[in-house]
Amino acid sequence: MKITKKTKLDKLLKNKKAEKILMEQGLPCVFCPFARFEAGELELGEVCDKYGIDSGKLIKTLNKNL
Repeated sequence: MKITKKTKLDKLLKNKKAEKILMEQGLPCVFCPFARFEAGELELGEVCDKYGIDSGKLIKTLNKNL
């Protein structure tokens, strides 16, 4: 799976490796029960923008390690 800014968060949260990378990068949605409920609507790029996370770096790390 190629990860982009448009990748839905629910696809990433189903993968334990991706979940670990998201936690390491400081993405709070990993722990939020509401985000898990809404994850099918949330795009990775939007979440990164909201929390000030470098989406380019995160996407590169995810694509390299998954």
